[in-house]
Amino acid sequence: MLARLSRRSVTATALGAVLCGALLATPLVAPAAASPSTAASPTVTIPPAGSHGFPFLAAAEDLGSFGYTESEYFFSGTATSYAKSGLWTSDGRWNVRASGTAAYTSRLLVRRPADPARFNGTVVVEWLNVSGQLDLSPDYWFERDELLRKGYAWVGVSAQAVGVNGGLGEIKGLKGWDPARYGSLVHPGDAFAYDIFSQAGQALRTPHGADPLGGLPVQALLADGESQSAGFMTTYVNAVQPVSKVYDGFLVHSNSAIGAPISGVLADTLLMPNPSRIRSDLSAPTFVVLTETDVPGAASARQPDTSSVVHWELAGTAHGDQWAFDLGNATVQKSAGSAAPSPDCAAGSAPFNDGPGHWAMNAALHHLAVWARGGARPPSGQPLSTVLRDTATGLATGGVRLPDVTVPTRTLTGSRDTTGSGVFCGLYGARDPWNGDADAWDRHDDGDPSDPSFPATTEPVLSRLYPTHADYVAKVRTAAQRSVNAGFLLPEDATAIIAAAQDSTIGG
Repeated sequence: MLARLSRRSVTATALGAVLCGALLATPLVAPAAASPSTAASPTVTIPPAGSHGFPFLAAAEDLGSFGYTESEYFFSGTATSYAKSGLWTSDGRWNVRASGTAAYTSRLLVRRPADPARFNGTVVVEWLNVSGQLDLSPDYWFERDELLRKGYAWVGVSAQAVGVNGGLGEIKGLKGWDPARYGSLVHPGDAFAYDIFSQAGQALRTPHGADPLGGLPVQALLADGESQSAGFMTTYVNAVQPVSKVYDGFLVHSNSAIGAPISGVLADTLLMPNPSRIRSDLSAPTFVVLTETDVPGAASARQPDTSSVVHWELAGTAHGDQWAFDLGNATVQKSAGSAAPSPDCAAGSAPFNDGPGHWAMNAALHHLAVWARGGARPPSGQPLSTVLRDTATGLATGGVRLPDVTVPTRTLTGSRDTTGSGVFCGLYGARDPWNGDADAWDRHDDGDPSDPSFPATTEPVLSRLYPTHADYVAKVRTAAQRSVNAGFLLPEDATAIIAAAQDSTIGG
């Protein structure tokens, strides 16, 4: 079903136009005036073919069928490391000073519309995630439908040393994976990662040498990072953006309460302000999106939304999920094969969360693109409680609630039992399909809990919740429209959600 929805949501047009709310119909406008970037402009070159003949993390799907091309570039220069200047506190208004310099060469993986007329002017620059000891692009997978259907350019940056030089994994970074292609790369360490990421953006704005965007005019440059990369993004926003002024907006997806250390040394996390909130005095906006998995660890960094900072906490979602795994696994397998990192969940454990994380990320990207160009600020979301759960459905309460949660058919959580599982298993949440006993559910729903026959645990029965298939589809349609009107769901994705409900056998 995921594969069918994926393609359908890219191509949906008619019903999406009907569902389009006034807020989401806001046209993209010219970017707000910003100070010129102070980042150095690196030299951009084209890499050799290498032994594999394609870049690491090359898409497994046919991007040409979506009207997109994929290419890779190296960028080289001298990077600056930073150190704290003055006292850093939880308000995120952190000053830095230059600490050192080092030569570097890293890479950009670029996906852009083949037809320049389809480019919408916005480039999403993702800080590639290296938690699995190699480059991964989780936010590309979460946002892929919106990226490709709306004509964005996407650029993945190998910002951290592990992705280039290798770490504990079987694949020793890009250099170990294909020495013939990547042997000339040089990464001096994560203290320099922040400026390398700045210079990646500068290479897209004012290329010196080869042009990674093939002449496409950049109107907005958005920085994006998920999980560990979001921790670096938090520190980048607070400490580096005021110095570099490269990016027009930031999407911080699944960060924790503490920013990554400016030194790039993991142990120095203990020296970072706890909690590390997003500074609210920048002209470039920051959109923080947390899944249900993230909220327990990040809640202490909650802050009021402002004109430049907005938060969403997503009910029924997980840090990684079935959608991102299905879309990303083929790409990772293409490059890494048997060495690809795995969630490594114990046999027989719950299936992955297949909730609405990607729908929400599509909407978040859309909003940030508008906001960064001087348009409307995204709507605020409610705080999510992972402790106070609905007694009937087991779903978390509060937060941003999309149709998977408001018209539920299964219990979706951001956590799972990881007994006997690998370290990454818990990040994928869980889903519990409802196959409950109708009599038990009737007693739970209508009966007297003091009755000795009242079951200790029950789960909803779909035929009781939705007496007919038409009733279920009507509820989904209403919920989708409400989410579109509230600004939490895009019309194209509402189309796909309603179509999936119509294609299902749920109800009656």
